[in-house]
Amino acid sequence: MKYVMIGGDAAGMSCAMQIYREDPDAHIVALEKGEIFSYGQCGLPYFIGGLIDHHDKLIARSADTFRDKYGIDARCSHEVTSIDPDQKTVSGIHTKTKMPFTETYDRLLIATGASPVTLDLNDRSLDGVHVLKTIPHALSIIKHLQKDVSHITIIGGGYIGLEMAENLKALGKDIHLIQRGSTLGPGFDQEMAKHLEEEATTHGIHVVLNETVQRLLGDSHVTAVQTDKQTIDTDMVIIAIGVNPQTSFLDGTAIDRLENGAIVVNRYMQTNVKDIYAAGDCAATYHLVKKRLDYIPLGTTANKQGRIAGFHMTGTNRAFQGVTGTAVMKFMDVTAGRTGLSENEAKKEGIPYSTSTIRSTDHAGYYPDAKKMKVKLIYRSDNRSLLGAQIIGKSGVDKRIDVMATALYQELTLTDLEDLDISYAPPFNSVWDPLQQAARRT
Repeated sequence: MKYVMIGGDAAGMSCAMQIYREDPDAHIVALEKGEIFSYGQCGLPYFIGGLIDHHDKLIARSADTFRDKYGIDARCSHEVTSIDPDQKTVSGIHTKTKMPFTETYDRLLIATGASPVTLDLNDRSLDGVHVLKTIPHALSIIKHLQKDVSHITIIGGGYIGLEMAENLKALGKDIHLIQRGSTLGPGFDQEMAKHLEEEATTHGIHVVLNETVQRLLGDSHVTAVQTDKQTIDTDMVIIAIGVNPQTSFLDGTAIDRLENGAIVVNRYMQTNVKDIYAAGDCAATYHLVKKRLDYIPLGTTANKQGRIAGFHMTGTNRAFQGVTGTAVMKFMDVTAGRTGLSENEAKKEGIPYSTSTIRSTDHAGYYPDAKKMKVKLIYRSDNRSLLGAQIIGKSGVDKRIDVMATALYQELTLTDLEDLDISYAPPFNSVWDPLQQAARRT
């Protein structure tokens, strides 16, 4: 059996490795348009900030390792530009030699990931404008930072924008962070997100909310960012306004996609076309709380989906169970976590809901060095089933968000959450965990 992976990162190589384990006679080909296989994209801001001293530490396995140790035909610089499901072939071009290629398959995985959204604001490209998604992107930013750069404007206040603001501020740069909406951090409601804004301001980051970037100014190199309300002089711009699934090469095929281009898959990562699977940031994912397909591009999901695809491609009917939209991030001196639905998302889904918000501490208040924590629970007002949670604090946030993610996975209610047997000792918790405190306030 010949298996072809389009994409050599999280989803593609998780699938390839699962096929390697399940089918000892497998012929596995992985086609990667870049030069680097299987690396940790989430570590890139910390590499730029100097916390990780070399990008090699972000690489889980090199192309040589896949070839030499596992017998996987891992090919760099192979960009797939079309698929022929009838002939069961993929075709493309070698990005260095510009030579075309065609590869046959028995079963195919599309794992092309996502590309960063850019701003098409000028009639020409300007030096000093960057995005961040790959190791080459990070190396380009680091190279630029070695020049005379004192002020950096970051467009976008999501995870990447905030993490880049933190790491660049640590390098001594003056930072403006522009967000078109009224809140920082995706999926946080207004009263929770304000703590991220306060944290940014406390550390000298200039936060600009409710402004839209209209133009990047400069002759050949960017010199300023013009919004609908002001002009900000700058030496460098980083655009971090999200990603789009890399699926345009599927135009003209019968493969179903969502409106944003994400590939529609079932629980086994199958598309609607026989023997073609999809996984990772190019694919849709089932949201367990919304009860429908959604698009949430995260590395954890990509690895899980790739593994599930590998199982099913080799004959094991293990299903992908879905996601609750769980995420956690460090920003300066606080941790922010969320899972499930925000209040705004519950409104959009038309779900009757109520909320409970409390202030607590990460462990017993009388034990030394207790850190403040704010917890918000969202739950159905008709049956009190849990819908989501947001937590911001200096310590213990990750633990509670993971508890809530588990609770959502099991479809627990507020009463169930209150009844959970959660560990307690004064250095670690209060006798009632902050999540249970919030549940009791309803």
